[in-house]
Amino acid sequence: MTYCVGMLLDEGLVFLSDSRTNAGVDQINTFRKMTVFERPGARVLVLLSSGNLAITQSLVSMLQEAIAATDARPSLMNAPNLFEAARHVGDTLREVHRRDAEALQAFNIEFNATFILGGQIAGEAPRLFSIYAAGNFIEATPETPYFQIGESKYGKPIIDRVLRPTTPLADAAKCALISMDSTIRSNLSVGPPLDLLTIHAGALKVAQRQSIDATNPYFQMIRNSWGQALRQAFDELPNPEL
Repeated sequence: MTYCVGMLLDEGLVFLSDSRTNAGVDQINTFRKMTVFERPGARVLVLLSSGNLAITQSLVSMLQEAIAATDARPSLMNAPNLFEAARHVGDTLREVHRRDAEALQAFNIEFNATFILGGQIAGEAPRLFSIYAAGNFIEATPETPYFQIGESKYGKPIIDRVLRPTTPLADAAKCALISMDSTIRSNLSVGPPLDLLTIHAGALKVAQRQSIDATNPYFQMIRNSWGQALRQAFDELPNPEL
């Protein structure tokens, strides 16, 4: 399983993903769930993936093949806007479905893959999309400025309480990491290393990308301080009359 979150803010975008794909008593596998497509000064797009690893890797490979092709086929690097880029990802996902879904079903394997696509193309504002297994998608709005995929329920409350379009980029990144910590604490199938990426609106390039493992000092501080703050807030609340 996995947990990924993308946030659309006035200042830009924040993306965070874990890298755990399988967890058991004696087996833990890690694969990156974040793929970046960048032409600095012209466009920067980030794709987060969740679901069947074979499906998500096939889709990313096909997107990269379209970019590398010498013909005029649609690709993420020639899409005129983010909406068309999301449509291209959806169309490619449908192509993977046409090729593989029947064979997967014969082995009782569900066609399961969801994606978050966001970024900025020159000439328009930053945008963020959630793309479903059927290839259809929705776009983030000021009322709903973030998307989650994977094990989303544990990390949702903190985002709902904190995140607004006006939230500064650094605060949003901190919120995303707290959300990830809440998920990791409650679900063994999500774990580090984490990929954290930020994009400043108008820059048309990645501002910062870092890999965060379990020994990262800042993430350790987040984990310890947030837990202590929650316990303190709990202790300070009055008890009900029983």
